[in-house]
Amino acid sequence: MNLDLIKKVIVVTGGSKGIGAGIVEVLSQEGALPVIVGRDRKQINQVISAYSKKGVQVGHAFAELTDPFQCEQAVKKIIEDFGTIHGLVNNAGVNDGVGLENGTNADFIQSITKNVVHYYTMAQLVLPELKKNKGAIVNIGSKIATTGQGGTSGYAAANGGRDALTKEWAVELLPYAIRVNSVIVAECYTPLYEKWIKTFENPEEKLKAITDRIPLENRMTTKEEIANTVAFLLSQKSSHTTGQLIYVDGGYTHLDRALTN
Repeated sequence: MNLDLIKKVIVVTGGSKGIGAGIVEVLSQEGALPVIVGRDRKQINQVISAYSKKGVQVGHAFAELTDPFQCEQAVKKIIEDFGTIHGLVNNAGVNDGVGLENGTNADFIQSITKNVVHYYTMAQLVLPELKKNKGAIVNIGSKIATTGQGGTSGYAAANGGRDALTKEWAVELLPYAIRVNSVIVAECYTPLYEKWIKTFENPEEKLKAITDRIPLENRMTTKEEIANTVAFLLSQKSSHTTGQLIYVDGGYTHLDRALTN
């Protein structure tokens, strides 16, 4: 796309698989220097090795994102390795099924911690570098905050928090010309999504029922489509866009479902 992201250092949490891996791939294609932050050392090392064999530089820093100290050490390592940070993609999280009927107070708090608290932690840690560079933050969110799903109170609340933080940070960071936006995901086929689909008695039937209700082309959103939007929002091509929740979902969340009948 030629987004002028060459050599821009972009931190991507949870960047070794799923949507995060798609974001890292698109950023590397744009000539950026994506840096994966996460706890799965084996998976991250495999991804780094695969890029290295292709002659593509992708950085990494290991951290359990629910541990603020590990996050701090990861950001210090990134600055030591690359000198600065131009952008942050808060992506890591999991729909953990902590519902109202089947959850506990402790489960709910844990779900919030692992799905939104580290968004704040990482943003705060990279902020000094973003101020220097008039950088950008992109938060990955879910349509669950808008539509609900049932049986997943923790994840729904966390995503509502992500949406609110996007707008709050966009306001707070205006003096530094730091842009903050969210990309909202609805139905995107990832390893986690596949795991969820397989919990149904007839996974293929359930998947078809979902895709039949996606207005645009009756298909899932690809991780590359999510990643392309993220890359655009990180770039100066979107230099006057901030505080926005952008739904990349084929019209699934907002268009009239009667269109799919």
